[in-house]
Amino acid sequence: MCGIVGIAGKNVRKDPDLLRRMRDSLMHRGPDDAGEWWSDDGDVALAMRRLAIIDLTPSGHQPMMDRARECVIVFNGEIYNYKDLRRELESKGHQFSTASDTEVILESYREWKHDCAQRFNGMFAFAIFNLKTREVFLARDRAGEKPLFYLHQDGILWFGSELKSIMVSGRVRKELDWRALDYYLSFGYVPGDQCILKGFAKLLPGHAMTYDIERDNLKAWQYWRLPDTMANDHEDESELSRRFEELLEDSVRRQLVADVPVGIMLSGGVDSSLVTAMAARNSTATVKTFTVTFPGFKRYNEAPYARLVANYFATQHTELEAETVRPEIMVELARQYDEPIADSSMIPTYMLSKLIRRHATVAVGGDGGDELFGGYLHYSMVLKSIRKQRLLPAIFRGPFQYLVQTAIPPGFPYRNRTAAVLSDCPHYVFRGDPYFDNATIARVLAQESDHRVPDKEKKMFNTFGRQGIPYSALQQATSVDFLNYLSSDVLVKVDRASMLVSLEVRSPFLDHRIVEFAFGQVPDRFKATETQRKILLKSTAKRILPKGLDLERKQGFSIPLGDWYEKGWGQFMKEVLYDDAQSLFDKKAIRRLVFLQQKGIFNYQRLYALTMLELWRREYNVSIH
Repeated sequence: MCGIVGIAGKNVRKDPDLLRRMRDSLMHRGPDDAGEWWSDDGDVALAMRRLAIIDLTPSGHQPMMDRARECVIVFNGEIYNYKDLRRELESKGHQFSTASDTEVILESYREWKHDCAQRFNGMFAFAIFNLKTREVFLARDRAGEKPLFYLHQDGILWFGSELKSIMVSGRVRKELDWRALDYYLSFGYVPGDQCILKGFAKLLPGHAMTYDIERDNLKAWQYWRLPDTMANDHEDESELSRRFEELLEDSVRRQLVADVPVGIMLSGGVDSSLVTAMAARNSTATVKTFTVTFPGFKRYNEAPYARLVANYFATQHTELEAETVRPEIMVELARQYDEPIADSSMIPTYMLSKLIRRHATVAVGGDGGDELFGGYLHYSMVLKSIRKQRLLPAIFRGPFQYLVQTAIPPGFPYRNRTAAVLSDCPHYVFRGDPYFDNATIARVLAQESDHRVPDKEKKMFNTFGRQGIPYSALQQATSVDFLNYLSSDVLVKVDRASMLVSLEVRSPFLDHRIVEFAFGQVPDRFKATETQRKILLKSTAKRILPKGLDLERKQGFSIPLGDWYEKGWGQFMKEVLYDDAQSLFDKKAIRRLVFLQQKGIFNYQRLYALTMLELWRREYNVSIH
């Protein structure tokens, strides 16, 4: 696991201090080693910070050059099938000097060129410079577990694992992208390939890109996509459960491989408990499991469920008690999440990562299970809402929706869900409650934007997902979540929080074979209905997990933010948002949200979202003009 940066182009001025400044802004991602490389002509520079996981010897050092000295790579991530690929490449005559998966990527590129990314089972973002063709080749994993930002301007390509690695160069303009801001205020994250800074972008998951230095030409393409649905209602549940169990077990077995201590993030929910079960089967040593508790908040205490699973599988279990959390932690996280995110579960994710890091360097979690197998409550609500939508003629939906959004204040129970039911979207997909709808955004922003994203486009947002008649509403909803919410919110939250403390987090559910199985072979009726969710996984869990485990509960990894709001967090947010230096939001609108919160209409998540954005803007001195 690493942090990588690079600069390429005919207009690059060789500046070793600049490259090291960019590289060392990612110290938290790789405290074990550092490296840099410049081409002889100064047109290309690559650098990395390394967190040593596989092959801890100096032979795993990056940037790494192939034996023929034709290609050089920087790589962030893990390739779980690298031993299989190595054997295949050796049979084709390739020779290896190290035991690292980095060298396997290099030799795979030499053998299969741009098609090599399709052969990797893992999480990755890498850049390879081909000295012969004068081309930089970049690729990102299918689910988007590892990040890659880039900026192409003035004949130079800049890229890095985190946005701060490019911003710290001091040679780029930091100006707010108003269209990306509009999406952030709606969803709580910046989706797809967009970036909160104007001119910047993210390489999409499942995509690759080349940069031709001589022509100053950038070309991106999609090398992987979700499979067409081949499932039918005649599928046998027990057979599907057996196939899923085999896939998950193999994925967990591969992801336990490391030359450093590995632990399991165990909440006691279905997903992490299944991962623990597979780890117990396949680990040669006693499995280490970890859970975090919030003293004084029984509703958020998952320790009894995790303890039941840990005892059943005889793991070495550690319950980590979270210390008192002060609101100033928002400043630290705004600095780390150098593209703002409104998901307050970043706080417990960071806290758990920090505590696990005392005992392990790698943690394995259950992310992805909800998106793949229909675990979220809003999937049932989508199905219910479609049925209700038919009761009201389309001609009346628009006026009623406008009435709901203008007459009922944000935070009022069922306001946004009612408005969503009245939506005229031809393919009905929504993620529960948005943070702000367009009417509220117009009131909250201190100045009018010329780049307002139409409300309908937001509801239909599907950067590269599946839509159309062949796909059911549930298939559309789960694919939109996998391709957007998972990659742009959940995985961002986990990557930045864990890497801040130099902890690598792996997600066995995101093995591409499991993803393709879930979307290609599992029928809707084994995912979610109006009353049930995660049906296939729960069926599997009943066979494998302890009998007393509550499989129906859906806690989610959350914090008592509403309670904390009343105990100092609210005052901190108000101080940030009322400050005279804050010019992005209309203070009258902010006071209205605070007033409604005091009256019992919950707006603390919205105030949190605005506070995180303003803290981020201040930290990086981002211009709004």
